[in-house]
Amino acid sequence: MKPLSTLAQSVRASTTMAIDTQFKKMRAEGIDVIGFSVGEPDFPTPERIKQAGIRAIEADQTKYTPTPGTLAVRQAVCQRLAEDWGLHYTTDEVVVTGGGKPVLYTALKALVNPGDEVILPAPYWVSYYELIQMVGGTPVVVETTEENGFNLTPQQLRQAITPKTKALILNSPSNPTGMIYSRQHLEDLAQVCLEADLYVIADEMYSKLIFDGKEFVSFPTLSEAVKAHTILVNGASKTYAMTGWRIGFAAASREIIQVMNNYLSHSLSGTCSIAQAAAAEAFGGPQEEIEAMRQAFETRRNYLYDRMSQIPGVHPVRSEATFYMLMNLSQLIGKTLYGVEIHDADDFANVFLKEGLVAVVPCTGFGAPHYVRWSFAVSMENIKEGMDRLERFLKNA
Repeated sequence: MKPLSTLAQSVRASTTMAIDTQFKKMRAEGIDVIGFSVGEPDFPTPERIKQAGIRAIEADQTKYTPTPGTLAVRQAVCQRLAEDWGLHYTTDEVVVTGGGKPVLYTALKALVNPGDEVILPAPYWVSYYELIQMVGGTPVVVETTEENGFNLTPQQLRQAITPKTKALILNSPSNPTGMIYSRQHLEDLAQVCLEADLYVIADEMYSKLIFDGKEFVSFPTLSEAVKAHTILVNGASKTYAMTGWRIGFAAASREIIQVMNNYLSHSLSGTCSIAQAAAAEAFGGPQEEIEAMRQAFETRRNYLYDRMSQIPGVHPVRSEATFYMLMNLSQLIGKTLYGVEIHDADDFANVFLKEGLVAVVPCTGFGAPHYVRWSFAVSMENIKEGMDRLERFLKNA
């Protein structure tokens, strides 16, 4: 038989899903494992949003919708961006799709020609690298440091730019680091992007989950010129505990959104009508539930950080947002745990799952091979037990 697509075969499986698959297999076998891997809120979707979906079904809103989304959901997105960040987009400048990944993929398709370079600060969300390659682009990874808050510096950005550079992916708040960029830092990066005429894909999926009273700055708010160069990506999944509803959106210039719509019309087409009705209520209705969830995540973050800080051999990176925390494994690299020499986060995560019965995400696939990611979108009871197990695991190794 003729070979399969070389490009398709080069795409690697998600390491986030791989560890979660093994965790779920062990749990199905009756093994007492605890999972801190996949990032989705453990809260139920708010009742008002669920009822909007139910009403849509009862009203027979079960037909095809326009490719960019129903007018109602796009109006609700515009309302939310205006009320939250003072950003003003028209409904022709918004597209709604079935989750954040389709939005990112379609945005990259709209921007990138084969051979174009896309700058990607590391650590990065695992799918960015693969998505860039899937559209024929070349990821240019720029390593950031824990000491610098995992923030890309303007100097690093400027040095990474070549005549082939088309775009920068900027994820703030960041998955997996949980860090955010300050206003001044964003302004400095924006200046470099404008000088080089770069597009910026600003992934702000976790923008409502900010801790310690810190300021979140949406990248396209910096200036009209910056806004014109930006594809803003966000969605309903993390903010409203709607991961399974699969709603993501992009806001950008009318020209960019039209290209994205054209591409979607021949590929994914429109998004689930029922999910869109629920999302219209999520974005357009009361927002009180968000703060309750945010406070719960902050309480969990505080406990996780304090407990992990007291455990010899590892140290946590205090997250400023999201529901993730990185754990630095540098002190364990080269050591042997339960007969396994630890070369990187993959080795640690595998032996920790097998011997410690805890699932965490190794960040080798995130461009950070000496870190693992803990999700604290789990119960406080599980967080406490997870820390107890980590302590025993390292003490008895």
